[in-house]
Amino acid sequence: MAALWLARASSQLARRAARRLPARHGSGEPTSPWFLGAAPPPALGSPAVEKSRRGFCSVRRFAGESSAAAAVDEEPENGFVATSDRQAVDFPGGKVSFVAEMNFLPDSMKERINCYRVLDDDGRTISGSRFQEVSKELALKMYTEMVTLQIMDTIFYEAQRQGRISFYLTSNGEEAINIASAAALSMDDIVLPQYREPGVLLWRGFTLQEFANQCFGNKLDYGKGRQMPIHYGSNRLNYFTVSSPIATQLPHAVGAAYSLKMDKKDACAITYFGDGGTSEGDFHAALNFAAVMEAPVIFFCRNNGWAISTPTTEQFRSDGVVIRGQAYGIRGIRVDGNDALAVYSAVHAAREMAITEGRPILVEALTYRVGHHSTSDDSTKYRPVDEIEHWRTARDPISRYRKWVQGNDWWSDAEESELRSRVRKELLQAIQVAERMPKPPVTELFTDVYDKIPSNLREQEQLLRDTITKHPVDYPTDVPV
Repeated sequence: MAALWLARASSQLARRAARRLPARHGSGEPTSPWFLGAAPPPALGSPAVEKSRRGFCSVRRFAGESSAAAAVDEEPENGFVATSDRQAVDFPGGKVSFVAEMNFLPDSMKERINCYRVLDDDGRTISGSRFQEVSKELALKMYTEMVTLQIMDTIFYEAQRQGRISFYLTSNGEEAINIASAAALSMDDIVLPQYREPGVLLWRGFTLQEFANQCFGNKLDYGKGRQMPIHYGSNRLNYFTVSSPIATQLPHAVGAAYSLKMDKKDACAITYFGDGGTSEGDFHAALNFAAVMEAPVIFFCRNNGWAISTPTTEQFRSDGVVIRGQAYGIRGIRVDGNDALAVYSAVHAAREMAITEGRPILVEALTYRVGHHSTSDDSTKYRPVDEIEHWRTARDPISRYRKWVQGNDWWSDAEESELRSRVRKELLQAIQVAERMPKPPVTELFTDVYDKIPSNLREQEQLLRDTITKHPVDYPTDVPV
């Protein structure tokens, strides 16, 4: 009631002020109550109008084509000045026209947003397709890293099933997203990943031994054994440590991108997340934050259809994820996530726009999670087996990209066999080394938070040591006390 009263009071005061204003010199036209000066309203696109877009809401009267159209009619009760049949308000963000018809925006568009693609299912470039050209050297590096990621996932998954590591999560079916997006970035770009982007770190130079050290949590693990397996991180490679909570990395990415902009760095931030992450509040806060601050950040969504066992149909009714960018004023593109060339081209263009234009970009990659969500999941309980098999075979991103590479006479079956054999041997060796490496000492549980460890943590450390001494059988023997 108070708000309604204030609105009516303000409207009445405005009308009274309008009646007291004198006419302009040399003109019979009264001055608009919203323009106290004698100057006419600035033209669309003028500095004054553009400046007002960021300022307080004000109502502008637009000059008509004739003096009759310019005459001010009796002001309507809503407080806006009627100048002709067309009325408008100069609201922050731009001018908004008024209409007499009551039209609600549709809940969805008649047609779904198209998906950008370069390679068809048989690995042939689509006629007329426009994409970022890749050299033979780059194309082969992308392919070999995709295969390496696939083999690494298979062997580490088997190691978890053997009880050698506690947990694992694969990127099966999403290798093109990992490698192709990473290939389009610069090493100066900051990566804030989720937990299904180890390929980005692999591309940047993280070795198979470093991956193994983290999964086994030995003393060479950069996280000192305090994180779950697959929670990688590397300061050296500008790759933020993976965090388990969903979508928390998105606002962080905007802050990192804004810092790059303030420092005038020729770089951007990129953050990865799944379709389930778009149901979190952090997603919406991050997009709005990025749009308002014009941060050079790429939001990369892996829309693989499932947030663990929850399908996208139970998450949102909108046309996927890319449409949500428009609501926040963010440019976006939908891309075939199983097409390495399309992903590479889209991210390459997105990075260029983010940096040169100082704007956020939203990329939605349509793909499919062929593997289980993690080693704690059995996806056959909620997905048809034939659906999984179809994506594993007919839509496999590695097979499709290999056909294109071989079609250019850049690859052979002999090279394929040698690559897979070599990577498998290197991985098995890395696992053996990581497994024999000692664990970090108990002391490391209490470091890296405070410069000087406070007394309460010292007490907790001593209590832990006393408990281990009293009940040694309840604690692992390979952890130095």
